[in-house]
Amino acid sequence: MINYIVNKFFYGVLTLFGVVTVIFFLFNILPGDPARMMLDQREDTEQLANIRKKYGFDQPVSVQYLYYLNDLSPLSIHSKNPENYTFLKENTFSYTQLFSVGNKTIVLKYPYLRKSFQKNDKKVSEVIGETLPNTAILAVSAITIAILIGVFFGILSALYKDTFFDRLISVVSTLGMSVPSFFSAILFAWLFGFVWRKYTHLNMTGSLYAVDDFGEHIFIQWKNLILPSIVLGIRPLAVVIQLTRNSLLEVLNQDYIRTAKAKGLSTFKIIKTHALKNALNPVVTAVSGWFASLLAGAVFVEYIFNWNGLGKEIVNALNTLDLPVIMGSVLIIATMFIIINILVDILYGILDPRIRIK
Repeated sequence: MINYIVNKFFYGVLTLFGVVTVIFFLFNILPGDPARMMLDQREDTEQLANIRKKYGFDQPVSVQYLYYLNDLSPLSIHSKNPENYTFLKENTFSYTQLFSVGNKTIVLKYPYLRKSFQKNDKKVSEVIGETLPNTAILAVSAITIAILIGVFFGILSALYKDTFFDRLISVVSTLGMSVPSFFSAILFAWLFGFVWRKYTHLNMTGSLYAVDDFGEHIFIQWKNLILPSIVLGIRPLAVVIQLTRNSLLEVLNQDYIRTAKAKGLSTFKIIKTHALKNALNPVVTAVSGWFASLLAGAVFVEYIFNWNGLGKEIVNALNTLDLPVIMGSVLIIATMFIIINILVDILYGILDPRIRIK
């Protein structure tokens, strides 16, 4: 089992390394001078030269790539220079000097995602730290809606197989998988936040936290979570319904279910005690994958509903060419994808020893 876990983590690290490489070269072949992006309209020749030297923009792309890896790596190499230690204090939460080799020292630190070009040198880690929790709340709410409603209607659809109700659920779930999230977001915002607002009392846009009219107190507006979480949960909801229905129908045809029926057990008790726990295995697989996807797929939903999450921050960074924020956000999302997939693989390895042999 230990070898299986180590193997999964090894391939996860390789995947993350590939993501870092692709992201760096993808955004560094774009036209434009990063130093000018940082200074905006305030640049002069001397300032541009200082910025290029400070961040290594005057170096070849290959050298800049090594600098970027050094910033991201928990184990990084720095010269024994007071300026480097000042840099570490200003840009990482903490660091520990491990050992020295010549005029170089090996440092254990938190990954450094650099600073925003457009937010007055604000750290990218701080930008992500302020927005990622809101995206996580939105994703958890969406996947919770998808699980609760999806499993319920999936069970009903299986129990009433080939009836009008079953066909209606199938059509609705297929439509839910087909409609793009940005279209659903616009439609729901317009209908429930504008047309029927006097009945729903919901807003077209709004984030989780709001400031009072005097700008002094921050309070939570839970109602602003309703529409974006429903929209974000539509596609996984449709998937959960279909998976629950198909898996439950397969389980209900097993011999042990027929035996339970022969013993006179009620349909409710058969579903609850015997069938459902075996039918939910593919649902668990889908939910684990969809949760990571929701973190990345919340971009359009957050932007349309003006939800202050990581997705909206990425769109704003793209509009202003704030490359460090874009690159850092994509890396965080990719890391979460990899971690979730590793944890799911380990869970399957624990539940089914045959997987560890493959």
